[in-house]
Amino acid sequence: MQTPPAVEPQIGSFVLAGPTPPADIVAALRKVEGLDGLSEQDYLWLARNGVERKVGPGVMVFREGDPPFGMNILLAGEIHVRRSQSGSLSLFIARVGQLSGLLPFSRMKGYGGNGYSVGNAWSLDIPKQSFPEMLAAIPSMAQRCVSVLLNRVREVTRMEMQAEKLTALGKLAANLAHELNNPASAAQRSAASLFGELRQFGDQKQQLGAALAEAGQYQQYQDWARRTREKMAGYTSRAILPDNPLDLSDREDIFRAWLEAHGVPEPWSVAAVIAESPMTLANIDELAAIVSPQALAVSAAAFASSLRVERMAETVLNSTVRIFDLISAIKDYSYMDQAPIQEIDLAQSLDTTLTMFNSRLDRVLVERQYDPDLPLISAYGSELNQVWTELIQNALDAMSLTPVSSEDGFPRGTLRLKTSQLGEMVTVEVWNDGPGIPPEVVTRIFEPFYTTKPPGQGLGLGLDSVTRIVNKHNGFVTVDSKPDSTCFQVRLPIERAQAY
Repeated sequence: MQTPPAVEPQIGSFVLAGPTPPADIVAALRKVEGLDGLSEQDYLWLARNGVERKVGPGVMVFREGDPPFGMNILLAGEIHVRRSQSGSLSLFIARVGQLSGLLPFSRMKGYGGNGYSVGNAWSLDIPKQSFPEMLAAIPSMAQRCVSVLLNRVREVTRMEMQAEKLTALGKLAANLAHELNNPASAAQRSAASLFGELRQFGDQKQQLGAALAEAGQYQQYQDWARRTREKMAGYTSRAILPDNPLDLSDREDIFRAWLEAHGVPEPWSVAAVIAESPMTLANIDELAAIVSPQALAVSAAAFASSLRVERMAETVLNSTVRIFDLISAIKDYSYMDQAPIQEIDLAQSLDTTLTMFNSRLDRVLVERQYDPDLPLISAYGSELNQVWTELIQNALDAMSLTPVSSEDGFPRGTLRLKTSQLGEMVTVEVWNDGPGIPPEVVTRIFEPFYTTKPPGQGLGLGLDSVTRIVNKHNGFVTVDSKPDSTCFQVRLPIERAQAY
């Protein structure tokens, strides 16, 4: 039995409680599924040429990025491998009976994460310098190791792709939560205030009815209210209401001064409502001319209260319509309750995807250059939306890197979406005016696991997914990038069966 060489890096407190007899190691090796079918001499070769290790619970047995020592055969316990940027999320779990670590024919340069023992762990390592001798002594180990390598690559790729999808889903959920929060909060506030306002409006209507009945001016008030509403409906908000908040405050001061001069109680409350409506001084001058001073105070307050109630109800209605539109956009985006392959309107598909990013488009100028005569294409709608999501998200991320030049301190950018037809193919282009992709990496951005983003912000599978989905549609994707102009172009066949 060999002991660990002095040159091997020691991490944590490895404990060797005396060499284990070869017969006991062979008995443990017989339980390893990947070694099933070896001869007694093969098991003995591994037992006699392997480096036995034993370690207590919670010990870091290897560090992310360190060069591997060799092939590891875990005989007892578990090793949990975690990436430093993934927190406590386990990337891989080595269990009893598994072959792991560096295998023959592997191009592994370093450990993919930090390895921690769970419970007491016992392993047998075959040093990498012993691989040629092992393959010569046990020829079947070549096929066994290749099978383990293929399964490991498949599993790690699946986990990485799942993590990439979860990251994209998290970003999408955050955008939708932001979009839904605004109308939901507005509806909640307006609905909560509406209860109190309706009670107050009911009391004011009773007082108004009594005051007008006593003065015999009820019909005159009704006629004025009808005419005023007709005039207000005919006004354009642009012609009456100012855009500048300071100008709106000045307009409110004018109405408050008029109400104070005519003895209307709480003129600030009434003036605030009237100032935000298309009413003019001529409208309330007409009211003052047809009702008594006593009825004017009640009628002005009651009319302002009715405007406030209507505006609150309108806010609730508009907010719920906005929520319904967002839910409809989500259904369109996911193609819920629809067949996998549909006839896709690319312009609608792009606009639906943009809806998911509304919260990030405040400082972005979106230019749409859609071909109005573009035919529908036969495609997997939900998967194409994943393509647009990834390309638009990358464009927005790129524009966020542009140096701030605007006076208000916010970066600005232009996102251009273009569709066109070229023969039996349709073309979708996603442009941005970000800093561009460096020439030395532009040829690598479609490679799996290659990313230019900081650790923890991307796994390098987004554009790989784009490529796979586009290839599935018998199309292709290209990129042309230079400073202030980056374009991802996707070409798709109109009919997949006619693709060339």
